[in-house]
Amino acid sequence: MLFRLLREHLRPYRRQLGAIALLQLGSTGAMLFLPNLNASIIDDGVTQGDTGHVLRIGAVMLAVCLGQIVCQVSAVWFSARTAMAVGRDLRAALFDRITGFSGREVGQFGAPSLITRVTNDVQQVQMLTLMTCSIAVSVPIMMIGGIGMALYTDVGLSWIFAVVVPVLFAVVAVVVRGMVPNFRAQQWRIDTVNRVLREQITGIRVVRAFVREPEETLRFDEANARLTEVSIRAGRWLATLFPLVMLVVNVASVAVIWFGGHRVDSGELGVGQLTAFIAYLMQIVMSVMMGTFMLMQIPRAAVCADRIGEVLETESSVHPPARPVTDLPERATLRFEGAGFTHPGAASPVLTDVSFAAGPGQTVAVIGSTGSGKTTLVDLVPRLMDATEGRVLVDGVDVRDLDPELLWSRIGLVPQRAFLFSGTIADNLRHGREDATEEQMWEALEVAQARDFVEALPEGLASPVAQGGTNFSGGQRQRLAIARALVRRPEVYLFDDSFSALDLATDARLRAALRPWTTESCVLVVAQRISTIRDADLILVLEDGHLVGSGTHDELVEGCPTYAEIVTSQLSAEEAA
Repeated sequence: MLFRLLREHLRPYRRQLGAIALLQLGSTGAMLFLPNLNASIIDDGVTQGDTGHVLRIGAVMLAVCLGQIVCQVSAVWFSARTAMAVGRDLRAALFDRITGFSGREVGQFGAPSLITRVTNDVQQVQMLTLMTCSIAVSVPIMMIGGIGMALYTDVGLSWIFAVVVPVLFAVVAVVVRGMVPNFRAQQWRIDTVNRVLREQITGIRVVRAFVREPEETLRFDEANARLTEVSIRAGRWLATLFPLVMLVVNVASVAVIWFGGHRVDSGELGVGQLTAFIAYLMQIVMSVMMGTFMLMQIPRAAVCADRIGEVLETESSVHPPARPVTDLPERATLRFEGAGFTHPGAASPVLTDVSFAAGPGQTVAVIGSTGSGKTTLVDLVPRLMDATEGRVLVDGVDVRDLDPELLWSRIGLVPQRAFLFSGTIADNLRHGREDATEEQMWEALEVAQARDFVEALPEGLASPVAQGGTNFSGGQRQRLAIARALVRRPEVYLFDDSFSALDLATDARLRAALRPWTTESCVLVVAQRISTIRDADLILVLEDGHLVGSGTHDELVEGCPTYAEIVTSQLSAEEAA
């Protein structure tokens, strides 16, 4: 997966890669040429007392060094730009794929894991790309060139390379093999740390309210300790690599000096040539060490590439229609015809055989216990998930056949968790309608019972909103999210438990203000309070994904035991208060 990923994303940068290869060739060639010049200075200049030769060859060495510097700096510059571009492209591809996922795929991976894949995993692949461009290209040139130049200098000592190089590769192979499983475990445990930290930051108020700081600290410590444990194991393997390599290098250097000294003593080899041979040995070893340094990144980058590939190869279960319908025969209608949903591999469905119909000016309410399938029912309408059985129709057309943009333009969704984006209140309201005027926004805020507290803010509509809307209370966030949907004036309103944070008086005022606002729209409301839904035209009662009752409030009180039990429990609670 790693090499396929790099091949695909490096293809647009073939010219830059060609320039990097030429520059690295020039830089490495200059490096290989320097020991030979140094040998000439020693053997033909210093030992002969020829100062002019020393100065001439020294000037040539200086020019070669300057050329090497220019080539190396240019190669690193191109390498950095190419690696950053690959990282940018990978993040863009991941973001594009993730934003196309349905709720099923997001739940399958989990938000913390997706965040890690877009950030840390891409960074590892990006780092490997940089090292490949700046190191991997020069390593084979230096190794092959170094061996060739060493043989040219003296064939008699070449047997040392036949021993040293295979031993070095064997050492590197053993260490890299030990690091791979640890790097894989490390990435998964980073996911866990991210998940725990994200939960704690998001729920910091709950943690403090219930005095759970010690328990949450312990929970984070455990996740962090597991990550530390696997990181230490990987670090131990890494720590053994350089001592082993240096042991081989030093033994080889001793061998060269020992056997080379005898050849110098016998007159078969000059002092300068022995110096050059040692320099070539060090260059070969240096190339192996640089290659080793890059190989250390490959196992972790390979794990990261596999994780990135999982996301890129996962297709959304919600597919756009091949021939989208754009001509709608009806207006402001919503129908479920035997609709149901089952997660892949699940033992039982989340929702089964739900059927109802609603038209303009009608309100359908859904009630049931936690986990009964209420949110899933709402999610089927905007195709956050697709029904696995039956059909869902908006304006007389199956949502799976509608053009997605047209479908979403007909729907105003207020999700169960009222999420606000960083920016201003006006920015958030314009998420519902980009061209909304201030007058239209104030009207929507008034219906949502949010006008009073927005007017009380010093900057009004321009008041800042923190990420997630954390600078507002839960009820204020809900009312702003409702206003965002209202400003759109859609044909179908979807309120997924959107009044839960409101007090009873505000809830009643909001519902009263909604009635004239939605006279030409269809409304689907999910709620837990009987007071919120008792005036609905149709109430659906869900239990374990099954529709166990439907009708008006009075009909269900008489004919649906589940609904009657909910009514009784809430009335008792209210009386007790």
